[in-house]
This record gives sequence, C-alpha cells and structure tokens, in this order.
Amino acid sequence: MASDVVRTERAERRQVAALPWRRGADGQVEILLVTSRETRRWVTPKGGRMPGLTDAEAAAVEALEEAGVEGIVTAEPLGTFRYLKVLKRRAPRWCVVSVYSLEVTTVHPTWQEQAQRDRVWMSPEQAAACVTEADLAEIIRAFH
Repeated sequence: MASDVVRTERAERRQVAALPWRRGADGQVEILLVTSRETRRWVTPKGGRMPGLTDAEAAAVEALEEAGVEGIVTAEPLGTFRYLKVLKRRAPRWCVVSVYSLEVTTVHPTWQEQAQRDRVWMSPEQAAACVTEADLAEIIRAFH
C-alpha cells in the first residue's frame, strides 16, 4: 500500500547566493568567488533564506559575511542552480539556490569568515571553470 511507504528523502532546501562582481582596471567584469568551509571548493557566497529580509537582501548579507564585500544587489535573480550539500555530520541534502547579482562597491580588508575562507577575483570564464555546478557555471558565463 502507498500509505505504508516511508519517505526517506527530505524536501529540497531553498538557498540564496550573491554573484559579486566589479569592473577591473581594464574595464572587464571580474567575479569574486570564495572557498567553501568544509570542502574548500570554489563557490559563490550563499546561505539560507532569512526571515524579515528579501532573498536579494539575504544574498547581500551572505556576501558580507562570507566574502567581506558590500554593494548593489538586484531584486530579481539571475537564475537558479541545484547542488547536493554534503556536510561531515549530516546526510546529504539537495539545495535549490537563487543567484542575485551584487555589484561590489566596498571590499573590506577584514571580514567575519576570513579565517575560514579564501576569496579571489577572476574573469567570468575562470570563475565558470572553477565552480563544480554546471548550472552555476552557465549563470556566470551568461553574466555581463
């Protein structure tokens, strides 16, 4: 019977991310990526949705905490991507992430998570090649 089926999958978790960018000295767009805390792979600053904030505002908070940057965030997402969040002490869980453009106006020399993450400015082509999620790479490639 269908009612006897035990569901072992949890619902996808919704997250928000910032795509921090600026124009370099040569006028070309540069993208800022950070390393994840546990796996040290290159990612955009991201996290959970925040009560009382729009998703765009929450993405800007993540950029400040994880990458030490502030700027102008767009109200509408550039797109979404899915990834499997794998943590050491918990079961893997699928996440759906809405990505918001953040034009960086301030780069802080120190920030909340600087001891846990590295941050690097790179071309969109380099950034797309560094991330492991194909849909995020496409969002980065399409950005200009």
